Amino acid sequence: MKKLIILFFVVTMTSCQFSDLEIPKYKVLDVKGNIEIREYEAMNIATVKTKGERKDSIKRGFRVVADYIFGNNELDKSIKMTAPVQQQTIDDSWEISFVMPSKYALNDLPKPNNELVLIKQIPQKKFVVIRFSGTNSNRNINNHKEKLLAYVKENNLVSIGSLKYAFYNPPWTIPFMKRNEIMLEIK
Repeated sequence: MKKLIILFFVVTMTSCQFSDLEIPKYKVLDVKGNIEIREYEAMNIATVKTKGERKDSIKRGFRVVADYIFGNNELDKSIKMTAPVQQQTIDDSWEISFVMPSKYALNDLPKPNNELVLIKQIPQKKFVVIRFSGTNSNRNINNHKEKLLAYVKENNLVSIGSLKYAFYNPPWTIPFMKRNEIMLEIK
């Protein structure tokens, strides 16, 4: 029992260390349960495209973008980690993105050494978002995706583009403490 309590404490404290990470700035415009309509400020992202299954794709993409923020760039400079890690389908690829800290203007970010990493600015946008806990399993994601799409349809919202998945916590976070989101841009 004592080992279980210590393990719970270590995992909880480790998860809490990540809770002070900067997240994208947004305004909540409407709320219904765990679904929100948000207006996000413009942001800069570091992104990479990968192919394959969703879970494998996020692992590969995460490694490449993490390598950039940990110093594989023209200045050999580390960039502070932010949350969430985002994943979205673009054409026949997955795009894995990290939002860059807001203190950086687009031109202030160091150029990646890896040509697969792209730095780009995303303009202000509006999203409908469902927030949920648990693992990022296909089953959990599909369950919440269906709820989000039903909300969009019931409320006659006009969507733009594809769904975006956002994962806020490290893999070792206890599932019920994880923050996951599915986002869909709307007009």
